[in-house]
Amino acid sequence: MARVKRGKTARQRRKSTLKHTKGFLWGRKSKYRLAKEALIHAWTNMFRDRKKKKRDFRQLWQTQINAASRMQDIPYNKLIHGLKEKKIDLDRKVLSNIAQNHPKIFEKIVEEIKEIKKK
Repeated sequence: MARVKRGKTARQRRKSTLKHTKGFLWGRKSKYRLAKEALIHAWTNMFRDRKKKKRDFRQLWQTQINAASRMQDIPYNKLIHGLKEKKIDLDRKVLSNIAQNHPKIFEKIVEEIKEIKKK
């Protein structure tokens, strides 16, 4: 059986790893062993934080909607419940955007929900 020489493959693998560590500090950007270890941690954090980002933004939108709805004398939970009863399909991102950039439209949405409470 022929001898397998891995020089080219190993060099390509190391080069690829070091390419991913561009911008890291100290030896973690240039020394393969440190770079490999840094990438393991970096990719773990990246995966986790992509999920966390979604939670953080939803929480921000809920806070913004709550602030805007309380100015209209209706708490967040009643607003969301009213939207579901009225079958108004607006997600929190859009609702937050409307509350910030188009307060008149948000006011009309809240009025629609307040009508349910009166009945």
